[in-house]
Order: sequence, then structure tokens, then C-alpha cells
Amino acid sequence: MPPLLQIKDLRTSFFTDDGVVRAVDGVTYDLEAGETLGLVGESGCGKSVSALSILRLIPTPPGKIVGGEIIFEGEDLLKVSEDEIRHVRGNEIAMVFQEPMTSLNPVLTIGRQLTEALELHLDMDQGDATRRAVQLLEMVGIPDAEARIGDYPHQFSGGMRQRVMIAMALSCNPKVLLADEPTTALDVTIQAQVLEILARLSRELGTAIIIITHNLGVVARYADRVNVMYAGRIVETADAKELYKNPRHPYTVGLLKSVPRLDRARTSKLEVIEGVPPDMINIAPGCSFYPRCTFRQDRCNQEAPELTPVEDKHGVACWEWHAVAAAQQSAEASE
Repeated sequence: MPPLLQIKDLRTSFFTDDGVVRAVDGVTYDLEAGETLGLVGESGCGKSVSALSILRLIPTPPGKIVGGEIIFEGEDLLKVSEDEIRHVRGNEIAMVFQEPMTSLNPVLTIGRQLTEALELHLDMDQGDATRRAVQLLEMVGIPDAEARIGDYPHQFSGGMRQRVMIAMALSCNPKVLLADEPTTALDVTIQAQVLEILARLSRELGTAIIIITHNLGVVARYADRVNVMYAGRIVETADAKELYKNPRHPYTVGLLKSVPRLDRARTSKLEVIEGVPPDMINIAPGCSFYPRCTFRQDRCNQEAPELTPVEDKHGVACWEWHAVAAAQQSAEASE
């Protein structure tokens, strides 16, 4: 049985006065029904753009999807008409945007914003849509939902607005949910609550989720599989447990070493990845991580590595992954 969603060699660029920004540069991965996939990397690596490309929400101009395929249930979403993609948005594939205060309409009540999609996609009348909206707010943990459905976004806290966004995204029982930094600007306890809601709803509704984040703690707890992105490309992919246990790309190793861990001494210092991400307008011909890599060799500066399987369901785009693996084993032995 084919995957629910297949991304094949996706390429999205922004054509600016300074040059072409290749924000997504040949991304390929699959998403199975009911699976939770983590998409991680530094800011500017192309995570959000790749998700927006799935729903064809790239602002044009200056953005444009210049190549690839997005196969959803056997159909390429890049080839369907505008009317057909509008039917998919919110109905089959939904998205929780990064900042709820700017995503919600400030002059419409929460209830109206919830009922709009229900009336459009599910052909509900106003009464049924309102009752369903109340159920959705209760589902995501909004207290006294029946009374609050007439409130406006500014009357909700940040965490409550994010819950409303999740309710809106799940209103039509989508098969795929794209969660773009769903816990940004929320305090730690509210972050945990929001993520638990997503995990519970995924289990109950069977929704496949792509969680876009730079928080590796989120990925460790909630993702089944992880794609690590750097400079518009996937540089490593693996099951979550495998990735944390046996990272094979120097960038993944650097990300993991920069995360605080309770099993290490309190006096131990966090490591940093030296340097800065590359200029996406002037990408060098070799590996994009070359200037920041401690394992780099001459070949790395001349030829970009392809994502290559190193173990079952574990792929890495690095010429020196054997050296990375050996260094990891040596470090574990010395601990």
C-alpha cells in the first residue's frame, strides 16, 4: 500500500532582487497514515516553506514551486486546479500556523472562524456547525466552550489561541495535519499541554502529523520518525529512537549536543555548532555544512552528498558518516 503522502524532489525558490533563494532544494520523503513525523533544523533551513508548499500556499511572487511532486492519495497536488486544491486545504490536509494571533482574524468571533470551514467543506447548516464548533473547543480543552464561542481572539491567552488553531485544523477530520512550530512563544507547561492534545487527537482520529520544530525535546517525545533539514535539504532521516541513539550526520550530532540533558553532570557545558548557516542565494557546489563541519575533507567542498541509506530506514547525506559513527562510539565508550 503506498504512503498517504509522498514528497518527491520538491524544489521551492524565491526570486528576489539579490538573486534566487533555493529555500527547498530537492526534498524527498513519505508520510504514512497515522504517523507522526518530525521536521527539525535551524531557522531558515526550509522547514516551514516545505510545509507551505504541500498546500500551495507559497506567496507568488516572489515564491514559486519550481519542481517536484506532492502525491496525496495517488494525486499530484501540484497539478490539480485551484478549486481542487481549495477542497484539499483544511479538509484533507490542514495546518496549524506558527503564530495564532496573526493567523486568526481579529474581527471575527472564534465561533465564526470555526464554523466557516464546516459550512464550506462539510455542507453543514449554521446550527449544526455551531454545535460541532463547541465540541471541537471542548475536545482541545477550552473550558466553558459554549459561552466562549462568541469571544474574539484577543480575549484568549496565547495557549488558548493555539488550542483554537488546533480545533480549526481538526474541524473537518483531516488525514494530514501540518503543525508549524505549534508551541512557539508558549511557556513550558502550556507547550506540553498543546503537544499532548496533538498526540491524543492523532491516536483517536488516526491523523498523520508533521511537526515542524527546532526543539529536539519535542521530537524525542512525540515523533515516530525524524527528518533533519539543513540549507533546504534533508541531511538525515531515521526513526526517532535510532536518530537519538546513532546520529550519523555532523549537523545532527551538533544539534543533539546543544540540548541540555538530565543524565549529564550539571557542570558540563553545552556545545555549540560554530559558524552560521549558509547564504541561500550563493550555495557552494559541495556540502552546505562544509564550513561548519569538524569532519570535513576535500571531497566535501567539491561534491554535494546525496541522501544514502546506511541502515534500515536510516539515511544520511554525508561523505564522512563512517568517521562520525566512529567518533560517537568512542565518545560513548569514554563516558
